[in-house]
Amino acid sequence: MLMDMFYDTLPENIASKTRIHFHNFMQDVHKRLHAMKVAHGIDFDAIPFVAADIAQQGNVLCFDEFQCTDVVDAMILRRLLQSLMSHGVVVVTTSNRHPDDLYKNGIQRESFLPCIALLKTRLHVINLASPTDYRKLPRPPSGVYHSPLDRAAAAHAEKWFAFLGDPEHDPPHAATHRIWGREIQVPKASGSAAMFTFDDLMGRPTGAADYLELMRSYESFIVTSVPAMSFRERDLARRFITFIDAVYESRAKLVLTTAVPLAQLFMSREDMHKAIQHANKTGAIKEDEHADVDDTMRLLMDDLSMNMDTLKQSSIFTGDEERFAFARALSRLSEMGSQEWVERGMGLEKDGGKAEREGWQRVRSKWREDSDDSAASAAATV
Repeated sequence: MLMDMFYDTLPENIASKTRIHFHNFMQDVHKRLHAMKVAHGIDFDAIPFVAADIAQQGNVLCFDEFQCTDVVDAMILRRLLQSLMSHGVVVVTTSNRHPDDLYKNGIQRESFLPCIALLKTRLHVINLASPTDYRKLPRPPSGVYHSPLDRAAAAHAEKWFAFLGDPEHDPPHAATHRIWGREIQVPKASGSAAMFTFDDLMGRPTGAADYLELMRSYESFIVTSVPAMSFRERDLARRFITFIDAVYESRAKLVLTTAVPLAQLFMSREDMHKAIQHANKTGAIKEDEHADVDDTMRLLMDDLSMNMDTLKQSSIFTGDEERFAFARALSRLSEMGSQEWVERGMGLEKDGGKAEREGWQRVRSKWREDSDDSAASAAATV
């Protein structure tokens, strides 16, 4: 919302401007780099040319949620941003993290430090911290999440699929979408709703590009039979967290049937007890090492009756970025499970009727426009 307000109120003389989500922006960059290397060879330095192409599209570049969780992104971001700025592009971005905390404990992070220095030197860093995290305000639950995977789980999923889909005018059917030359299978679709088992969605190599394509096509997702994921299933957990982020950022709706309560979705009590025993044996617990842990994680640990310091020493997470992504996923699941989130865009009389629905559709349209512009520009590059 904040970025939308800034973008929409830019002076009229700034006719050349681009607004895009950071996920979509990086997908566009990778597609462009790939196309140039295919055309000119693997050793071709494509970053300056990609930056020049992007600069031609707008001299003000706005994107939401700047983050870096991938070593490949970390290796190219400094040169990319530096090249964009050399073309006179003004970069405006939001982020959940201060530049000093970006890619924290990531692989080869020392190579990313010049990018952090560039951000702090060339951009004005403004802290918009509020004493209130509005995502965590108590909201009436909507009942979209169900556990355990008992007899009622299937009925729960079907009920929500019928409610969020349009079975009367669009009977449930399988659908196929194509992204980057490969097919994404949707086992069951109706209207703007898509239904998968967890294994359908996460049991094969998928990533942000696949999930963004699904978000462009559907507004509601029902995912069934979600298992508990400990550090042994870390790859599955990472994929699922990326999917959760895509659903949240596109303002879509999410229904889940899970084997365990959400608080235990990514780490079991057994795993946490083992981490505590390890921390106690090694004497690694210290008094002052939990100050930077997200409040959502704090609430989770309280629910599990665990000590916050133990999390800092456990082997469940490989680094601060993974811990941050995990805590953010729990926070977003909590918000998306609220009655307010589910009813958004339905045009209920108590929320403003038709005007409320039209406003929500504008938000969704703006998101689709961002992601479609990313895909179109990459296709043009090819």
